[in-house]
Amino acid sequence: MIASLPYVTAEEAFSVLRPGMRVFLHGSACTPLHFCSELARLHERMQGLELVSISLFGDISIDKPGFENHFRLNSLFVSASLREAVNAGRADFTPVFLSDIPDLFRNGVLPLDVAMVQVSPPDAHGFCSLGLSVDVARSAVNEAKLVLALVNPQMPRTHGDGQIHVSRITKAVFHDSPLPEVSYSAKARPEERKVGEEVAKLIPDRATLQMGIGTIPDATLAALGNHRDLGVHTEMCSDGVMDLIERGVITNRHKRIHPNKTVTSFAAGSRRFYGFLHDHPGFAFLDIDYVNDPHVIRRNDLVMAVNCALEIDLTGQVCADSLGTHQYSGIGGQMDFMRGAALSAGGKPIIALTSRTKSGQSRIVPVLKSGAGVVTTRGHVHFVVTEYGSVNLFGKSLRERAKALIGIAHPEDREALAREAFDRLHC
Repeated sequence: MIASLPYVTAEEAFSVLRPGMRVFLHGSACTPLHFCSELARLHERMQGLELVSISLFGDISIDKPGFENHFRLNSLFVSASLREAVNAGRADFTPVFLSDIPDLFRNGVLPLDVAMVQVSPPDAHGFCSLGLSVDVARSAVNEAKLVLALVNPQMPRTHGDGQIHVSRITKAVFHDSPLPEVSYSAKARPEERKVGEEVAKLIPDRATLQMGIGTIPDATLAALGNHRDLGVHTEMCSDGVMDLIERGVITNRHKRIHPNKTVTSFAAGSRRFYGFLHDHPGFAFLDIDYVNDPHVIRRNDLVMAVNCALEIDLTGQVCADSLGTHQYSGIGGQMDFMRGAALSAGGKPIIALTSRTKSGQSRIVPVLKSGAGVVTTRGHVHFVVTEYGSVNLFGKSLRERAKALIGIAHPEDREALAREAFDRLHC
């Protein structure tokens, strides 16, 4: 057994890279920013590398103009770090359900030559941890021919599927640096907090929660302080989960699968949250193709899946990934959990959004913007929540849906929406 790692510089580690290789780049709070900055510094020595990733946090450097002839970035979920590059044509976006990404790696659709991951130092048994982002990184490490590991003592060791033995690592680079932090609750506007309160009204005690990413899911968690015995089975978690665990609201006591465990595949939040997760036996960080499998999700009762949208049309089509033709994010796990919650006994798939954008445009629209992507179809949509209340569209006709959605639109937008509904649907 190899029990230690011989560390090299990033420049030495990159000696294994060859033109035309496809390289997985670890994401979210595990984004290997030191690797990214070193790739940028050494870019003249590299040609034709394809870098595949999901969400990337922080300044990744290699997305800037001038690097596109050396690195082709292919994002499976567009985040702020790559948004400008994707929309400028310097990077690609591949739409895919989060739960299907491991199959891309396994089945030869996107075979990986190299996985670049950020991990904890090895333990006494020679195992490093993928830490805060197991998600698709587990499959990437399994399938890649070579593994380059950025070993960071600030990376929490998490329980679950994230263990990597040092014998699997081709080259290891030691770099001690803070992990990217995110905070959504501090940014919440009053109307977003009100949406969270409206969502909380739909959630019963003993429910199992899935929360998407952003201010509204965090606002929902903040509104659940008087609930009891909640559970968590989610693709991601943030500080709000920690707060409810510390208050005894989240116990996971009544879950059918993984009782007494908070199940997630990645985490993003504050440094305090990362410290809370370190070696925490109450968390299970599991592979995304298990966590996000609708057939697994449905095994828990009362699954409450809370996800956000950029806009929704009067028939119930949900756009969550683009602003017209401008790519904003990705498909992610929204449909995985919308379907899983719908199949769960007593479950509720919930789309939550403010009635208007920050600039005052209605998010409830007669038709989606030209070029907008449909993430959740009108056949899958159930509950829709704004700060003006909630409606359930399941089983409703197009005309009934239009009437219901107009009722939770901003009051100043309802008359115009009603005229559009009459012209289109004669209601």
